[in-house]
Amino acid sequence: MTLVFSQLFTGISIGAVLLLIALGLSLTFGQMNVINMAHGEFIMAGAYTVYVLQQVISGAGVSLLVALPVAFLVAGAMGVVLERLLIRRLYTRRLDTLLVTWGVSLLLQQLARDVFGAPNVQTQAPELLTGSVKILSTGAGDLVLANSRLFILALALLAVAALTLLLRATPLGRRVRAVVQNRDLAAASGIATGRVDRVTFFIGSGLAGVAGVALTLVGPIGPTMGTNIIIDAFLVVVVGGIGQLKGTVIVAFALGMMQSLVEYSTTISVAKVLVFLAIVAFLQWRPQGLFTLRTRSLA
Repeated sequence: MTLVFSQLFTGISIGAVLLLIALGLSLTFGQMNVINMAHGEFIMAGAYTVYVLQQVISGAGVSLLVALPVAFLVAGAMGVVLERLLIRRLYTRRLDTLLVTWGVSLLLQQLARDVFGAPNVQTQAPELLTGSVKILSTGAGDLVLANSRLFILALALLAVAALTLLLRATPLGRRVRAVVQNRDLAAASGIATGRVDRVTFFIGSGLAGVAGVALTLVGPIGPTMGTNIIIDAFLVVVVGGIGQLKGTVIVAFALGMMQSLVEYSTTISVAKVLVFLAIVAFLQWRPQGLFTLRTRSLA
């Protein structure tokens, strides 16, 4: 029983990481129909922000707390620059956004190699997050939860709550939802859709930077770290339903727990293959994803 609870928590922690990665992507992909392959590099930028700040700020705990807003601003600014220079010209050409942002991701990877070097680097975790908490002790063993995983879970839930509050309880959120439902009607109603797009891209990219900060607690930082996780993020968004925040949350945790439970009886590689096959089967049955977006468009 202890092993089962341990695997379930491992799955929840994997799901929390997936949720942080996919949260910003769900926002930009859902509203703007932009296939942003450079989203992984915004995550990388957030991770390197922690590395840079630890070189100038003494104390891993302080540097991590400072890195959260700074990484949000850095990645968000990168997203706004990308949107202003390239993406705003390609809103009606989804496949072109895929190719362009893929090229941008390669450029950002090379820039990271030039600045920080090709080898992976490691950051120092705060002492508070290096330990673990014993939840249950039985004859079969102890159920121990890592503090770093608990922090990532709390950070993911906080990000979901903040984004939900933004979309549901603020004028900006109402404008975003209006643009999602019908861009032309929103523009005719006086909403500056271009400004909404920029703000949305800033928030979505900034959330990627926050995800990068969290990933420094579970692994090394490298120029290709974004490439290794961007596909999982897209799968979470597509299976949850394009632009559906609740679908992203449910699917992220469901895939995390599924992968953890399958890994328990097989291997990591086999688990990834089986989870991918389950996703393909689900999309064959429900290609629109778990939830669908209600719109007022007649097209």
